[in-house]
Amino acid sequence: MMMEWRRRMDAALLVLLLGHLAAALEVPLDLPQPPTITHQSPKDYIIDPRENIIIHCDAKGKPHPSFSWTRNGTHFDTEQDSNVSMRPHSGTLIVDISREKAEHYEGIYQCTARNKHGTAVSNNIVVRQSRSPLWSKEKIKPIVVQEGVSLVLPCQPPAGLPPPIIFWMDNNFQRLPQSRRVSQSLNGDLYFSNVLREDSRNDYICYARFPHTQTIQQKQPIVVKVLNQAPVDDRRPTFLIPTGTSSSKTVLRGHTLEMECIAEGLPTPEIAWTKMSGDLPANRISFLHYNKTLRIVNVSESDAGDYRCTAKNQLGSVHHTIHVSVKAAPYWISGPPRNLVLAPGENGVLTCRASGTPKPSITWAMNGIPIENSPKDLSRKVEDDTVIFTDVQTGSSAVYQCNISNDYGYLLSNAFVNVLSEPPRVLTPANKVYQVIRNHHVLMDCSSFGSPIPKITWFKDSRSSTLDGDPYILHDNGTLEIHVAQARNSGKYTCVARNQLGIYENHVYLEVKEPTRILKQPEYKVVQRGRAVVFECKVKHDPSLIPTMTWLKDDGELPDDERLIVDSDSLAITDVTENDAGVYTCIMNTTLDHDSASAELTVVERPDPPTDLELTDQKKRSVQLTWTPGDEHNSPIQKFLIQYEDLLHHRGHWHNLTEVPGTKTTAHLKLSPYAHYIFRVLALNAVGLSQSSFPSRVYRTDPAAPDQNPTGVHGYGTEHNNLVISWKPLSGHQSNGPGLHYRVMWREKMAGSDWNTVTVANTSKFVVSGTPTFVPYELKVQAVNDYGDGPEPAVAHGFSGEDLPIAAPENVQAVVLNSTLAEVHWDPVPSHLIRGHLKGYKVYYWREHGHKHSPDHVEGILSFSGNHTHGMLPGLHPFTLYAFNVRVYNGKGDGPPSPPQQFNTPEGVPGQPTSFVVTDSSLDSLTLEWSPPHDRNGHITGYTLKYQPVNNSNELGPVEELALAANETSVTLPNLKYSTRYKFYLNAKTVTGAGPAISQEVDTIMDEGNTQTSHPVAWSPPRRPPHKARPVSPFGNLSSSVGEEGALISWEYWGPEKNIYVEYIVENSEGEEEWQKEFVNGSQNVMLKGLKGGLSYRVRLVAKGHHDQPLHCSKELVVKVPAVASRQVDIATQGWFIGLMCAIALLILILLIICFIQRNKGGKYPVKEKEDAHTDPEFQPMKDDDCTFGEYSDNEDHKPLKGSRTPSNGTVKRDDSDLSLADYGEGGDGQFNEDGSFIGQYSGKSASRDTAEGHESSEAPSPINAMNSLNSFV
Repeated sequence: MMMEWRRRMDAALLVLLLGHLAAALEVPLDLPQPPTITHQSPKDYIIDPRENIIIHCDAKGKPHPSFSWTRNGTHFDTEQDSNVSMRPHSGTLIVDISREKAEHYEGIYQCTARNKHGTAVSNNIVVRQSRSPLWSKEKIKPIVVQEGVSLVLPCQPPAGLPPPIIFWMDNNFQRLPQSRRVSQSLNGDLYFSNVLREDSRNDYICYARFPHTQTIQQKQPIVVKVLNQAPVDDRRPTFLIPTGTSSSKTVLRGHTLEMECIAEGLPTPEIAWTKMSGDLPANRISFLHYNKTLRIVNVSESDAGDYRCTAKNQLGSVHHTIHVSVKAAPYWISGPPRNLVLAPGENGVLTCRASGTPKPSITWAMNGIPIENSPKDLSRKVEDDTVIFTDVQTGSSAVYQCNISNDYGYLLSNAFVNVLSEPPRVLTPANKVYQVIRNHHVLMDCSSFGSPIPKITWFKDSRSSTLDGDPYILHDNGTLEIHVAQARNSGKYTCVARNQLGIYENHVYLEVKEPTRILKQPEYKVVQRGRAVVFECKVKHDPSLIPTMTWLKDDGELPDDERLIVDSDSLAITDVTENDAGVYTCIMNTTLDHDSASAELTVVERPDPPTDLELTDQKKRSVQLTWTPGDEHNSPIQKFLIQYEDLLHHRGHWHNLTEVPGTKTTAHLKLSPYAHYIFRVLALNAVGLSQSSFPSRVYRTDPAAPDQNPTGVHGYGTEHNNLVISWKPLSGHQSNGPGLHYRVMWREKMAGSDWNTVTVANTSKFVVSGTPTFVPYELKVQAVNDYGDGPEPAVAHGFSGEDLPIAAPENVQAVVLNSTLAEVHWDPVPSHLIRGHLKGYKVYYWREHGHKHSPDHVEGILSFSGNHTHGMLPGLHPFTLYAFNVRVYNGKGDGPPSPPQQFNTPEGVPGQPTSFVVTDSSLDSLTLEWSPPHDRNGHITGYTLKYQPVNNSNELGPVEELALAANETSVTLPNLKYSTRYKFYLNAKTVTGAGPAISQEVDTIMDEGNTQTSHPVAWSPPRRPPHKARPVSPFGNLSSSVGEEGALISWEYWGPEKNIYVEYIVENSEGEEEWQKEFVNGSQNVMLKGLKGGLSYRVRLVAKGHHDQPLHCSKELVVKVPAVASRQVDIATQGWFIGLMCAIALLILILLIICFIQRNKGGKYPVKEKEDAHTDPEFQPMKDDDCTFGEYSDNEDHKPLKGSRTPSNGTVKRDDSDLSLADYGEGGDGQFNEDGSFIGQYSGKSASRDTAEGHESSEAPSPINAMNSLNSFV
């Protein structure tokens, strides 16, 4: 009973003391403490015999520990061996092997570190020298085997430390190929399940690589000769290794298990593995050497059991069972024991809990001495794997060793018990700043030390309460955790450590930062090779954090290529290649967090051309084409295009034949007879067409009769009595055979007509002559070759040639709809009188001007296609007499005109007054003058004048209105305000209404007596159509005309500015020339003088406003000055010309008097004879023998019209209703006689005028013609 009670008390005490396990702390090095080993060499220490031996042993403690060594269980005096030295402040041994072999220092070493508070010991370190022995010299006889039998080539490498790595190679240092039939076993031998004749060779060499010394040893080559004397029968498998039906294998926990089964047989057997007592560990298993080796890594106890390998071929199978036992060297269950720091009077526990198979034994030592041999201590009690301390006192500090061992290894651990009385201290640096990303967790350390162990409390900012509870978590080691940090958690935190001996405070700071986020992620890109691509990666981050952008390709670094350009928020790749394809990742790193995004780049290109074209299934008119597709370049092939070339008829030209989907690689091709085909294939993907494949071989088809007839058969006439039959000829490819010709057939489309037939070749038309005018025909054209006739041709229809219509429309009349629109009606012409295809009707119309109408003087022609019986005449002039006729027309031309008809248009509104000027002004009055409109469009019934003042800001005042009589052309306005700007509007009226107004702005005279405007100027009426939006520029209808005095520039202006001027410059002038200015003083036209002949000028209008307002410019106008402008002088006004004409007239008068005297004396004037002899109406030269003149024409058509006058400059003036002066010679291009005289000045009328007025003479009024005129008056 007493023993049971004691065990219960010990268990309770153990539970109370377990809390100290979690509180084990690092003792600051400035405080007394026993030694702790910090670094030591591994237990199994293999050294390189070529290098000095270094056996590590480092420790810490206060005071700093001293070191000693044992070797093979006895003290190792390093001072007695000159080859051995110890590093200062360390126990590490350095053995110089320059004077002694390394194998002399092999053995078991153990290091001891001690100070006045205790002793710590290292593991037993077994030092062994690595070995790589040579292969023993041996002569290997050649191996001769029969084909089909099994074979094993032994390697048997020398034993090394550590064991070597085995591989087989040939004389060229190339690895021998291995397969299911030939493989290397775990011991290095080479196994052949069955040999083949190709296995014969003389260089089977086994190599052993010793990794520690990095040396390779070579076995003597093995010669294998395979005979084929007698065939070996197939056989079921048998195992070469392992032998028998079962075997066993032991493996240690945590090691790697490798099992192998190699079988022989013919055919080569296959190997499969199963676990009979459970499932194979899928995540730790792998099959090697073509399933012959089963490997399990990190073996655990669960891997123990029976494993079965099965070898199988067509003749049977064989099994082998391997029993696996798992043993375990000792291993920690909850980690090695931890150091204890206790205050006097406290309790503690050291636990050394481990496991192993078989179960390990546990021994304790204190300061390197078995605990049972150590001094007795009532405060210490050993319970198997636990040492319990109660009410410890100062001076009880020591180092305890726990040794756990079994047959497969041992564990040795040091843990000290340090008895201290120490006030608390915080080891975490003061004022440390913690930075965390919002919504992440943060751990703020309060690493402390004290004995007894201090209690930790936390405060924030004002320290109103301790931080314990949501969102704060206080860990046992003093760390404060915030699971989800928010911006409100930022601030100053205070950690307080306290025990019975004192209090210590430490301050830290928390900054909660905004997370780094990629706002615009890179997107998946498909780009063609050679193009450029850009991946964008726009990021948002906390402004106080410094970001770093990194780009990766396929999770690796970007290639070092200048084509890859990394910017702050993008990656650009120029001239993309196929190697650039992959996954690109942008990573934005800060000191606290990162964000990343990836996108794939697919590089596409046109597909490679198809290859391997083959022709199969060959028939007379078809063939099967097969090909192999080329590389798609990441863009699927959509279709294949098959093309052909006809080497017989169209060599060098490829034609499309058919298309097939991209999933097919064959096509059935329909062919034509009599052709020599070659084919090629092109592939199409989303990028484009590939290059063409290489052509196929030639495929020839046999000739045959034509399959088709010519298309596009037409019949038409080029003359009124013929029929042209045309067709689209067959190509050589369509001819189907040699000797192609055409059978042409035609007949009138009437009952009982017989077919006419003719055969032609090498042409596409045939002309039938002597046909009636415009008669319908039926036509046929048939293809024929040397192998027969084509199919029966279809009948086409056509007409023989057309002739001009012979009748005019009847019942022609006009209905006037308004002042500018009339409607014309007529009866259609019978179809038999049209004599052709009806195209439509034409209406010829003109204005009557009181003179005889000429057929060529037509103002307009309107065509109405089809069989119309009426039409509209738009755009007529109001208040005008019009005449018109109607004609029918066909494909040949117009028919005769109908009798002329007339109609009058009613009155319309008038145009603007021609001019509007200020002629007189005073302080309070102005006089305005104007001219009637050019286009009156009726009888003027009066004028309306409106005016209103304008202030300096261009605002208009109230409007005053005056009604003026039709016969008035001026008005004086009294009682105006002096020095005031006025705007005037004047328009004319007819009975129809008022026309558009002309405007003018002017200022009354200031006190000094001058008006703001310059000379009175006329404004030309603007040509703007009403009710249209005004353009941005205040100028419009800019025009020019060139005359003798210069270039007249006219325009329309509706802006408020009054400072207007014309600028002009020579076109294409150099930069140094400046614009010339000509002020226009309020006018709307100006004459530019002094322009040079033969040059072109750029002209524009400029309006300048008040108070530095921007300039308004018109569009530029190009004015061409004729090169002969300098010669265009009025000869009739020149003095020499007048004198010459007077002399000629006097001479003629004298000659007439002489001839009259001679005639009275009986002489004859042979005019009649000359008239009979000469038909040329032109004048003849004067005869010297009888003083007579050549004949002249006295036709009245050459005489001036009665009442007409010829101006002094030689031009004929037309009245206002006639056409413009541009029809006359003055404005036209001049011409030169052979003597260089300018005859344009003598031309009475231009060619266009001659045409309009009839066939009148356009002869220039030369001096000879002047004499003829004088003769007509005599």
